[in-house]
Amino acid sequence: MPRAHIELDRKAVVAPVRRRTFGSFVEHLGRCVYTGIYEPEHPTANEDGFRMDVVELVRELGSTTIRYPGGNFVSGFRWEDSVGPRDKRPVRRDLAWHSLESNQVGLDEFARWLKLTGSELMLAVNVATRGILPALDLLEYANHPSGTALSDLRIVNGTPEPHNVRMWCLGNEMDGPWQTGFMAADDYGKIAARTAAAMKTADKDLELVVCGSSGSGMPTFGDWERTVLEHTYEHVDYISCHAYYQELDGDLGSFLASAVDMDFFIDTVVATADHVGGKKRSRKRIDISFDEWNVWYLKEHQESQKDETEWRHAPRQLEDVYTVADAVVVGNLLMTLLKRSDRVTSASLAQLVNVIAPIMTEPGGPAWRQTTFHPFSITSRLASGEVIRPVIDSPVYETARHGEASVVDAVATVDGDRAAVFLVNRDQREAAQITIDVRGLGSTRVAEAVTLADADVYAKNTAAEQDRVTPSANTTAALADGVLTIELPPVSWTAIDLR
Repeated sequence: MPRAHIELDRKAVVAPVRRRTFGSFVEHLGRCVYTGIYEPEHPTANEDGFRMDVVELVRELGSTTIRYPGGNFVSGFRWEDSVGPRDKRPVRRDLAWHSLESNQVGLDEFARWLKLTGSELMLAVNVATRGILPALDLLEYANHPSGTALSDLRIVNGTPEPHNVRMWCLGNEMDGPWQTGFMAADDYGKIAARTAAAMKTADKDLELVVCGSSGSGMPTFGDWERTVLEHTYEHVDYISCHAYYQELDGDLGSFLASAVDMDFFIDTVVATADHVGGKKRSRKRIDISFDEWNVWYLKEHQESQKDETEWRHAPRQLEDVYTVADAVVVGNLLMTLLKRSDRVTSASLAQLVNVIAPIMTEPGGPAWRQTTFHPFSITSRLASGEVIRPVIDSPVYETARHGEASVVDAVATVDGDRAAVFLVNRDQREAAQITIDVRGLGSTRVAEAVTLADADVYAKNTAAEQDRVTPSANTTAALADGVLTIELPPVSWTAIDLR
């Protein structure tokens, strides 16, 4: 049986818990919007056509910031198509996902949906095929109170109050040849800098996100960040990171250690950003918006889509059905984002409904929680206050893709007399015996302890078995003399609430 010991000291503060870490992502892709969040004929639909059963699950999930409307979709998007009378909105082809876009859900409707969920809007502008003036027009429409052509148009369209969007993404994955209008780093850096400067002339308090690499495996990774930031450093506040993981060729051990790669990704981008800041003698710091991350079975998607020729409205795309192992990895990736809260101050789980998502729906039918829903919702609920850096003494194992990885990983948060500890056991065969010294936290009892695990690590939740996999509240976590003792099943994720 693997044995691990963890020391927690409330003085070992990484950073405050960033509520924006628990963001998500809605793109006009597949059934994320249409029959996902929006289905006017559904029995639970409100007057705007939004599914209230989905709204309730989003509230439970605890997502705080929603990135919108893309994603690859944004690089062909004309924002003007999505406002005004619905019967006059044009149907367009979306080249990114080879589908038709009706524009029946646009900025004003989506902002009303966000109020139902209690989430903040993070808006992306199209710098790939449009440019500076359309971005300024969208900013005026969204944020200016009244008295100008576009702010008054918003009011005529039924939204008297400005949306007051604070976070703006300057395009999406501009390094990727799959992106409509993709660019070399130097070209993108120049247009992003000019767009950012113009937007901040209109509102100096905007928070702007410049595109980083689409993944750490891109051939330009590192050089892309350096070049783009050399142009944009003084105009932007964040650089983005995107990362997706999947089990490849039956290598579960590497898959369970995906967080090791995410940590490397963050390290590299932070070092590159600080290098550019140092060269510029700048006093500002660029943070990371990890605004796309998840488990995504991309290889299977690419195989299924290569012969697609038909243009359809809201086709079923990227509807991965997640396993227990997937959920453990998602929980561990979220733990890594928390551990790096000193520099990762915003993140978006991609995506929210149906498309590689924690929530699934059927048209006219139910909405349910995927396995990945649970570690996200529980962490969002329990993590508060400050992130504490744990000292972990754990056995290690060798992976084919990520090198050496610890069998047990952990992170903790402390908020006054409350604390939360999040753990994973990556061992595929054996339970792990863990002791945690919590004397420095002042905790005296275990208020809650839940574990996500299953004898079948590939068990899933489906429309037929919506609760096949749920967290177990029978986790035994004994706290005596300031030491917490717990046994974690193989391939498991655990959360403990201490008081």
